[in-house]
Amino acid sequence: MDFRFTEEQEAFREEVRSFLEEEIRNGSFEPHCDAWIIDYSPEFTRKVAQRGWIGLTWPKEYGGQGRSFIDRLILTEEMLRYGAPAACHWFADRQIGGGVLAHGTEEQKRELLPKIVKGEAYVGLGMSEPEAGSDLASLKTRAVKDGDDYIIDGQKMWTSGGKYMNYIYLVARTDSTVAKHRGISEFIIEKDLPGVTVVATIDITGSEAWNEVFLDSVRVPKKCLIGAENGGWRQLVTQLDYERSGMERLMGNYPLFEALTKFTKESKRNGKSLSEDPLIRSKLAQLHIEFEVGRLHMYRVAMVMDQGRAPNVEAAMSKAYATAFEQRLATVAIEIMGLHGQLTAESKWAPARGLAPHSYLSCQGYSLQAGSSEVLRNIIAMRGLGLPSE
Repeated sequence: MDFRFTEEQEAFREEVRSFLEEEIRNGSFEPHCDAWIIDYSPEFTRKVAQRGWIGLTWPKEYGGQGRSFIDRLILTEEMLRYGAPAACHWFADRQIGGGVLAHGTEEQKRELLPKIVKGEAYVGLGMSEPEAGSDLASLKTRAVKDGDDYIIDGQKMWTSGGKYMNYIYLVARTDSTVAKHRGISEFIIEKDLPGVTVVATIDITGSEAWNEVFLDSVRVPKKCLIGAENGGWRQLVTQLDYERSGMERLMGNYPLFEALTKFTKESKRNGKSLSEDPLIRSKLAQLHIEFEVGRLHMYRVAMVMDQGRAPNVEAAMSKAYATAFEQRLATVAIEIMGLHGQLTAESKWAPARGLAPHSYLSCQGYSLQAGSSEVLRNIIAMRGLGLPSE
């Protein structure tokens, strides 16, 4: 596939790059791997909001720009390329706002979407539970009607950004008498409601981006229900397509990719730069080829979204491919950098600002986040290729 961006799109890319480079020069941030999920900067989010870059594809009547998904992917690509601290608004912008647009009431659209666009509403994702990860339909968190409210009890694991957010999106069982996929509903609640407790989960890299959320008889007004009661699974599946389609699944570790290439050019062995070693050149060339293929997958997904269709199979293909690429990138970086490549940023001897060990440790979980690779391959097989489920 060969395509060209419009002059307006090229100009937009340069605008985003200029902004990010200026922020780096001013010391606003330093590029990090996985910054989209671990680097929280309300100040940076406000600056992005002031430029109208949150809710870029949403209708103008709700504060959006009404632009294409290709435009949004250009913005996303550059944010990831520079490792920008966009985690405050990432999830609300990527999927939650779209869910509200598709299934929310007019009141919810008028209340929530402008807050997201202004960089004021940060939404954490409350999906997985201790016994409901890849099989999310087995969730046990319950929401029971009580007059004009729901009473929610349960526990969420791996809640993205829960510690830093002021809203939590969650799914709960509202009917236990029907098939497990049919009795689920979606809610967006304020994090500071009585009965909500957020506990940071420190992962293997030391990040606190993941959290446990405990819900103990949390009283939630009916207006927090998104879409139809017991219709949450159908809504949720569409949201997961958008979650899996993002460029972050390919470029979350781009700062390492760039640093690795620079490392091979500047480091010498036997008087020659590492980039002149045929084996290393071959490994880098293969990574660059795979990266460009991944980009085309991402742009294909955006084109499908611009056609008004949820990118179900396309997103599954893209995410499965991108996950494998990032795991290979981390492995190759450690191999090329050698023993020093295992040093973290605290060591003055760490090459590439210590990005490699963070990437290597994090990448082991990439094939589980937002749908395991096994689940994604099943989607491709059954919905894309029409193969039988048994």
